[in-house]
Amino acid sequence: MKAAGRLSVSVLGAGLIGMDLATKIMHSDCLDLRLVAGRDDAAPGLRRAARRGLPVATGGIQSLIDADEDFDVVFDATNASFHAEHAEKLSASGTMLIDLTPSRVGQMIIPTVNRADICSHRDISMVTCGGQACVPILHAISRVHEIDYIEVVTTAATLSVGRASRLNLDEYVETTQDAIRWFTGVEDVKALINISPARPAATFRVAMYLLGRDLTTDSVRSLVTGAADEIRSFVRGFDIKVCTVNDSMAFVSVEVTSSSDRLPQYAGNLDIINSAAIQAAECYAADRLSLAGRETS
Repeated sequence: MKAAGRLSVSVLGAGLIGMDLATKIMHSDCLDLRLVAGRDDAAPGLRRAARRGLPVATGGIQSLIDADEDFDVVFDATNASFHAEHAEKLSASGTMLIDLTPSRVGQMIIPTVNRADICSHRDISMVTCGGQACVPILHAISRVHEIDYIEVVTTAATLSVGRASRLNLDEYVETTQDAIRWFTGVEDVKALINISPARPAATFRVAMYLLGRDLTTDSVRSLVTGAADEIRSFVRGFDIKVCTVNDSMAFVSVEVTSSSDRLPQYAGNLDIINSAAIQAAECYAADRLSLAGRETS
């Protein structure tokens, strides 16, 4: 802990996700941003970070390894194909690695569902933006009702989907499906993603279709409302647009608008996964700081 009562943090990746993460970290009371590392000194995000006075480096993962300090927390906002390598190279440092790529290497974390698992792992996966939006809803419903089939369709504006995310679309679908199966116990799952070129830009939206038994409007709406209220504690723009039940089918649609300083309103996909990642880091920080307090008392 390099600053009193705060954990030292670095961000690996200077794209859309990485730069919004940097902004969110700067607003945190228990996270101290020490480095933003990219691989290209001409990257617009890295240049903006430098202009804002943030510490930057252009050596990618090697910049973290060569740094004069070991970081308490590293956010990996690069590419799914690189995450396993990053985890291996940082394993000796004892760093908490928070993965914002859909690599599915670490323990999957949905803060409102399995927050208790955060501090038990050194490599945690924030799943996907769609997973962060739909899993709490689907988990709540599946705990009460027997569900046979789940289909999730995510729509994101093309302007909010960066190059790394486009390279990882297959991984995005597979990781979202894995998370839904893991957190609901439902095997028959399908996830789809739509990158919309519409103008004005489409607000981030996730539509969920469920087939099950004994579904009732009152029960499903109550479960969805409760899950949404928990998400709203750290994602203010999370909004239920539709929640209906017709015989054995339930349909839930949510929209997420960004309340970030650095993101347009339509980029709720970036806001929700980054906000979830910050929640995970702050949970870890609270545990570390509490432990440090006990050790010095």
